[in-house]
Amino acid sequence: MNEDRILDRTDASIWAVADGMGGHANGSLAAETVIAHLARLETRSEPVDVSRTIECANTAILRQAGGTSGTTIVVLRISNDKAQIWWAGDSRAYLIRNRRLNLLTRDHSLVQELVDVGEIAAHKAAHHPRANIITRALGVRDQVELEKRQLGIFPGDILLLCSDGLSRSLAANDMQHDESIEARADRLLENALKRDGRDNISLVLVEAYPSAFC
Repeated sequence: MNEDRILDRTDASIWAVADGMGGHANGSLAAETVIAHLARLETRSEPVDVSRTIECANTAILRQAGGTSGTTIVVLRISNDKAQIWWAGDSRAYLIRNRRLNLLTRDHSLVQELVDVGEIAAHKAAHHPRANIITRALGVRDQVELEKRQLGIFPGDILLLCSDGLSRSLAANDMQHDESIEARADRLLENALKRDGRDNISLVLVEAYPSAFC
């Protein structure tokens, strides 16, 4: 069963990826809950609305499962020439600019903490035996610890949201092609399945168009 869920709210310029945990049924329900909450956002929602919606979803998941399941979340909102990102867990956001892949988020995970203190090398983190242990998620505590960042974007920039099923096998040379968003998404998925198809893989690609900057 796929425990990942995605949101594509182009009308509201909001996108998201959630990766459920805590067993197939419970993990799927947790991911579905946060995506359903975000799907109800108004078209002209403000950043504070996104934060509050994620907090409400956290409460709902706790009530449903009593802390026995949860989900990661990464949310993207674009407003004019700014991108805002919220996340908890190890689902990631990347910026693709001039064919270069730039990681925008920092994993909330045990292995990331080990990397930070120099106990393991960054390139070994994805395949560490404890790589599945995350330190922040929705549905596990009364107060969700969200991290947020904002950055400027330019026409032609591409933003990628993905679950760890993709990020574990993502390579810099995956971005070395000029192609449509649809073709790029298909190739990323195909490459990830070839390299490591053990986990669910979900992704959202969003291209910044000149009209968004008017």
